[in-house]
Formats: sequence, C-alpha cells, structure tokens
Amino acid sequence: MIFFLIAGWNSVAVAQRPTSETAPNEAPQGVLQIVFAGGWIGVLIIAVLLALSMTAAYLIIDHLLTVRRRDLMPDGLADSTRELLLVGKVTEAKAKCTETPSVMSFVLLHGIAELEFGWTAVEKALEDAIAEQSARLFRKIEYLAVIGNIAPMVGLLGTVIGMIIAFQQVAVNQGAASAPQLATGIYQALVTTVGGLLVAIPALGAFAIFRNRVDQLVAEAAYLAQHVFSPLRQRKRARESN
Repeated sequence: MIFFLIAGWNSVAVAQRPTSETAPNEAPQGVLQIVFAGGWIGVLIIAVLLALSMTAAYLIIDHLLTVRRRDLMPDGLADSTRELLLVGKVTEAKAKCTETPSVMSFVLLHGIAELEFGWTAVEKALEDAIAEQSARLFRKIEYLAVIGNIAPMVGLLGTVIGMIIAFQQVAVNQGAASAPQLATGIYQALVTTVGGLLVAIPALGAFAIFRNRVDQLVAEAAYLAQHVFSPLRQRKRARESN
C-alpha cells in the first residue's frame, strides 16, 4: 500500500530538515524530504497513514485465513447432524455440533435446543442464530470499511496543509514566491493525497470482497440448517393436512 510510496519514490535524495534549512531556490526532492518539509504535521500524517496501512494489511490476511467455508461450515457436519436427528439421537447430534465449533454448529445447536417446542420454535431459533452470526461476521470486516473511509480524509488533511504551506510562501514573499518555493507545499499535498488513496483503495476493495463472501456463506448456512430440520417441517405439514 503506502510502503512502496516511501521506499520506491525516495530514490532521488535522502531526507533533509524542514524548508527553513533548504536552499532558497531549491525545492525538496524525494518523498521523505517533502514530508519533512511540512514539519511535524507532515510526519504525523504519514505516520497515521502507515499505521492504517499496516492495520489494513493485518485485517486482510486475518480474514483470508478465517473467513473460509471449511472453517465456518465444516464439510459433512450438516449431513451427519441430520442423520442423527432422523433416528432420534438428539444427544449425539448435540455432541457432534459441540465438538466442531463453527457458524454452522452454532446455528444447529440453537435449532436442536428448540426441538421439543416444534417446528415454529425451531425456525425462529434458526433465524435468530443466523442473524447473530451474520452480524458478528460483518462487524469483523467493517474495520476495513472504516480504514477505507478514514485514509482519504487523512490524505485530504495533508492536502490542505500542503496548500497552506504553498500560499504561506506567497504571503511571506509578498506575491513573489518562486516556483520551487510553491512546489514544496504542492508536492506535500499530492503525496499525502496519493498516500491516503493507496491505503483506501485496497481496504475498500477487500471489504467488498469479504462482504460478498460473508453474504454467500451466511445464505448457504441458512439453507443447510433448513435442510437439517426439514423432516420436522414435513411432519408438521403432514399433521396439518390430516
């Protein structure tokens, strides 16, 4: 994200002190020089963007490792639980779900807990469990959206500060500021803007991908849960038809 912004674009020159120590007709070169030219505020903005970048990278890697079908819905769990319930082995079905903690087992355990109250109670328990797990998964990935929204605002703050620096040079020199003096502030404005976008774009892209993935997995979990308890629903319909 923002790491190559500092590492790759800084090959022109090494960092120097702020503008006051730079030659009058000489504009800072290199990303770090431009950042330091804005003083501690410029450094703070880049530090915030770096922190957001590292946090976003950590969240993306964590979600890649945890928001997976085999972890949320272990293969064979729904089918084995259905077979146990069909032969009346409720205790064994509970044990099967308990020994495999996941979204699927959480939903099935809520349904099993309401078996004695009939299909209506089971259906309500399944809906509540699915809603709870869906909200939990969405809360987990929403941090990427927060980072994606904050990063451009931090970059915009740097843009405003950079423009202030540029116009300050105009004011100090009574309108006779040279192009290199104006370029310092403008460079800083563009660097922080690009930095914010480099953090925000991957974060928002990852959020969209994980959000669609969570929607897909939650919908599949709801379908499988309905399939597990479908015999109970069928018996209810048979009694009502008689």
